Amino acid sequence: MPALSSTMTEGKIVSWVKNEGEKLSKGESVVVVESDKADMDVETFYDGYLAAIMVDEGGVAAVGSAIALLAETEEEISEAKSKAEAAAGSASRLSQPAVPSSAPPPPAPIKSAPPIPVAVASAHPASDGGARIVASPYAKKLAKELKVELASIVGSGPMGRIVAKDVEAAAVSGAVASVAVSPQPGRHSPPAKPPSSPSVELGTVVPFSAMQGAVSRNMVNSLSVPTFRVGYTITTDALDVLYKKIKSKGVTMTALLAKATAMALAKHPVVNSSCRDGQSFTYNSSINIAVAVAIDGGLITPVLQEADKVDIYSLSRKWKELVDKARAKQLQPQEYNTGTFTLSNLGMFGVDRFDAILPPGTGAIMAVGASQPSVVATKDGRIGVKSQMQVNVTADHRIIYGADLAAFLQTLAQIIEDPKDLTF
Repeated sequence: MPALSSTMTEGKIVSWVKNEGEKLSKGESVVVVESDKADMDVETFYDGYLAAIMVDEGGVAAVGSAIALLAETEEEISEAKSKAEAAAGSASRLSQPAVPSSAPPPPAPIKSAPPIPVAVASAHPASDGGARIVASPYAKKLAKELKVELASIVGSGPMGRIVAKDVEAAAVSGAVASVAVSPQPGRHSPPAKPPSSPSVELGTVVPFSAMQGAVSRNMVNSLSVPTFRVGYTITTDALDVLYKKIKSKGVTMTALLAKATAMALAKHPVVNSSCRDGQSFTYNSSINIAVAVAIDGGLITPVLQEADKVDIYSLSRKWKELVDKARAKQLQPQEYNTGTFTLSNLGMFGVDRFDAILPPGTGAIMAVGASQPSVVATKDGRIGVKSQMQVNVTADHRIIYGADLAAFLQTLAQIIEDPKDLTF
């Protein structure tokens, strides 16, 4: 089990791309592993045969532990299977300690040890009626969205594996009658309501997924950082007008907020700094805006790299790409762990204000509430109505002080209330 991120301690087997007994070539994908952040293909570094799978699909293994045995020749496969059986028997004996007859029965475990099969499966999960169809997880996700039949595609990946570009090519060429020529309505639109909770069996105990475990560890680690919070009210009438003008060009409100934040951070680099050792802090050379995204089973923060230097149209396209990859659990580490400042936006759900917890290793996070009509006093002493939103910044008080955040928020408000520079 490889370490697919710096925080990963264990991984879950999503699917085996190869079956026991199959020949492998160096660099070929063998298994898809769920880390604490994403699903990633794991390649073999050797030529040989997949002799014995030691952790079945759905099983969890610690980083560095064996999940399968490889053999150099076909003759060594039986020997490898014997080793796997011996390991399975040893693990079974260790997991069942003797219990005195007078002792109460042990409680039911939350997660049992992963099974260790040695028999070859009759059909791979990615097969269709026994006819093998091997595709990357992202390719499967695209095929479902674009209504492309994987069985009709000839893959261009290793050993004929179907990859994302094969699905996209099939969609564009119209090779399959059911492919939608125009984009699916609302495919990239943010949901108007929070996702409904899946049905659960009340009273059950559910172990953390790898991602939930990582979130839990990060939140606990954040408690060791002395933080403080500063709120600010920003008028959004001009930003709303600009958004309506350029929305048809693919611009998203998230990209506008990220761009405005990055421009403000460029003038206040201390708010973009970070402290990791408790003895010094770093003025980060890039302004990378991480944006919290809720996905099935957890939370992840895709990163818009150098958001202050990228135009709003490219930034919006990049954001849509990152969200798609995040929901398909296909983000690469550099796409989610390089943020220098984080945004968390619940405004689309009607939340007017909230506080966010500071992610470890960063200096600040900003919680963005909904823009709502508010009664205000105008400059001439009259009463008027303006759209306003509340933002609350949580910061590391070891390196960022109240005056720093106040100055940053004043600059941010000026950019949002006069947003003409956002489109340059």
